[in-house]
Amino acid sequence: MEAPVTENPTGADLRPLALGDIERVLHWRNLPEVAAYMHTDHAISETEHVRWFADAMTDESRKYWIIQSDGAPVGLVNLYDISPRHGRAYWAFYVAVPRLRGRGLGSGAERFVLRYAFETLGLETLCCEVLATNQRGVKMHERVGFRIDGVLRQHVRKGGDRVDVVTMSLLREEWISGRWSTDG
Repeated sequence: MEAPVTENPTGADLRPLALGDIERVLHWRNLPEVAAYMHTDHAISETEHVRWFADAMTDESRKYWIIQSDGAPVGLVNLYDISPRHGRAYWAFYVAVPRLRGRGLGSGAERFVLRYAFETLGLETLCCEVLATNQRGVKMHERVGFRIDGVLRQHVRKGGDRVDVVTMSLLREEWISGRWSTDG
């Protein structure tokens, strides 16, 4: 069952990814300011994107939503590697519109994902990976209770350099006891 459009106090809402988003999402994925925080470091071709998008629309171990602000699409949030057997999933997001970054849209998307993962899917653990060069992202996750599990040293190549990846997780019981379980 798809999650309904969800409004949050940041003025953003989320809706399920739709076929009409295919070109927009390709554009976003190739923006240098979005790609800077992704594991991949190459221009994503239309052929590669079409395969990725088809999987995004059909693979039950993934869920994607478009972040909207004042009704306009501005970013993407997703759960991936959803494993009911292990009771865990990973999540990621980006806000593709530079003027809207730092205004709470990511935090709103995070609240939505936490509720969806723990309440709707009944997961026990939500994980994420953040490039070590993205300390702002690490701090955002820590504010809602994520803990650093470790560092994957020189895990990805970005611009010819090897970059560490910070692994983080939040357990259901930590979320329940935290301030975000009933927040906004």
